[in-house]
Amino acid sequence: MLSFFRNFFKSKIGAAIALAALVLIAIAFASGDIAGMRNSAGLSGGSAVATVGGEDIDASQLTLGATRALERVKQQQPTATMKLLVAQGGVEQVLSDLIDRTAFYVFGKDHKILASDRLIDSEITQIPAFQGVDGKFDQNTFRQALAQQGISEKALREDIAHNLTAQELMSPATTGTVMPDYAARQYAALLTETRTGAVAALPSLAFAPEKGPTDQQLAAFYKDHTDAFIRPERRVIRYATFDKTSVKAPPAPTDAEIAAHYEANKAIYAAQDRRKITQLIVPTEAAAKAVVAEVDGGKTLEAAAKEKGLTAANLAYFSKEELSGQFSPEVSAAVFAAPVGKLATPQKSALGWHVIRVDEEQKKPARTLAEVKDEISQQIAVEKARKAFTDMAGNIEDEIDNGSSLPEVAKTYGLEVKKTAPVTADGQIYMQTGETLPNDLKPVLATAFTMDQEEPQVAPAVPGQTFVLFDVTDIIQSAPAPLAEIKQDVTEAWKIDTGSKAARAAAVKMQDEIKKGKTIEQAMAAAGKPLPPVQNVTMSRPTLAAALQSGRQVPPPVSLLFHMATGTVKVQSAMQDRVWFVVQLKKIEPGKVDSDDMIKGARRELGQQLGQAYGDALAQAIRKDVGVTEHPNAIKAVRDQLAGTASAN
Repeated sequence: MLSFFRNFFKSKIGAAIALAALVLIAIAFASGDIAGMRNSAGLSGGSAVATVGGEDIDASQLTLGATRALERVKQQQPTATMKLLVAQGGVEQVLSDLIDRTAFYVFGKDHKILASDRLIDSEITQIPAFQGVDGKFDQNTFRQALAQQGISEKALREDIAHNLTAQELMSPATTGTVMPDYAARQYAALLTETRTGAVAALPSLAFAPEKGPTDQQLAAFYKDHTDAFIRPERRVIRYATFDKTSVKAPPAPTDAEIAAHYEANKAIYAAQDRRKITQLIVPTEAAAKAVVAEVDGGKTLEAAAKEKGLTAANLAYFSKEELSGQFSPEVSAAVFAAPVGKLATPQKSALGWHVIRVDEEQKKPARTLAEVKDEISQQIAVEKARKAFTDMAGNIEDEIDNGSSLPEVAKTYGLEVKKTAPVTADGQIYMQTGETLPNDLKPVLATAFTMDQEEPQVAPAVPGQTFVLFDVTDIIQSAPAPLAEIKQDVTEAWKIDTGSKAARAAAVKMQDEIKKGKTIEQAMAAAGKPLPPVQNVTMSRPTLAAALQSGRQVPPPVSLLFHMATGTVKVQSAMQDRVWFVVQLKKIEPGKVDSDDMIKGARRELGQQLGQAYGDALAQAIRKDVGVTEHPNAIKAVRDQLAGTASAN
């Protein structure tokens, strides 16, 4: 967990701080918490954590940003907690992004580079939360959304202006950068090079002390590394499932019900005569007759239409009444008078003159009540069963709304109540490797981790087939495990940590000896430990790229080889410091540049990288120009409150 947060926050991707327009706004509205940007987590909106060119970034903005960051982390690591995010520098990273965004706006305002009201209007109309059922901007929906979320139109427009200004300033620096041909050629050769090196592995356990720690050492280690022993939040879910078989079978359809259904749907059982047609509409009767003459002469209707720059349309089946209503009674009469495969006599409608070919006919005789009685009976029975099932789900919801508990509702409807073992937010049964939540509960897992205890809900498990009635009976908060309960785990971690420090020292010593002229094998032998043999590695950069693109894991020391200079030696850790590597790059063989496409691709990629560097430099320059003052006490207050909230909730 620690390494996951460390990787998530360890670097800032330059231009990423110039957020795409409306990202913050869209996310906030989607999660229904944009009001929190003004007053969140109990922190006053006037409590500034930083001042950028005279504009304050308040504590509520920082709190909301940290909450959003945790949500993004949880998409990949569901058991992540706010406490760990805070410990791994997440608050500082979010604040840095907010500072950059505000700095761009202040700089833009000072230099008259601002988004116009018309541009802001355009962006607002594109926000899905403000669109009506037709997918277009709706003024009433806009007003209702703002009122519901407790944000003013002015505040919304300010947020959008910040984003658009950052975009406008950053785009010229990060796009359009072109590299010269000679640099692109060298870079292309780099992209196809092959590297050869040697890797020595020093497992931390090989250097761990044989004796275990004293109680004092163990307690001190546990205190210093408490975050490494945090148990994820666990919840016990109580539930009962029900489907159509849980509902008492409704009575069989009566003759009266069958007759009523037949009368209500008489058109379905009446005789049917429908035509499938191909149609061309032309402006005059003369033009229509000319097309008919061409078809009579051997052309297809489609070919005759194409020669005139028109298209003959294939239309689905129409009844005589439908065709009459669609075009005109005269068109309909002509179509139903024509034989299949032939043209109908051209007729006029409000659209013009119709030249129609009858492609197919579909005729069905009328069916009497006696003929369809069994069919209707089955339809009514299915509909009754469906209604009884949905009525049961609705009645259960009503009982819950009226204060009934899950056991009471289950007893009323004869449902079997079950309980899960403690489960984590990713659906794993806690401390039971490989065991997961029952399939019926997987659709409601996320909801279960937002519920209070014993507040039942009903939700579909399999839409239209199965419902689940569920609540949460026990919530075990995320917290460090007591030392007494995990003494063996902490002891093992102490050994790895102690061994890791010794392994690192040995790796650094090997590095020094290799630099002085010893071979990597000689330096390893001097370590005096039983270690795995040195591995010689040869790999091309295209092979490395293909492995990464396919999702295959590339060993860290192999990846490191492609970030070294010839003849150098580096030390690297992996697997959360469980192993240390000494990596020596012996040789680089440049690749062959044998196509213009390779050079073009290299020029484009190198330009993007240079543009990214320009963007990072621009962000730093603008920060310096507008002036940034951080308020450590206010930042600490946010950190402390977020960490405290995580441990309390």
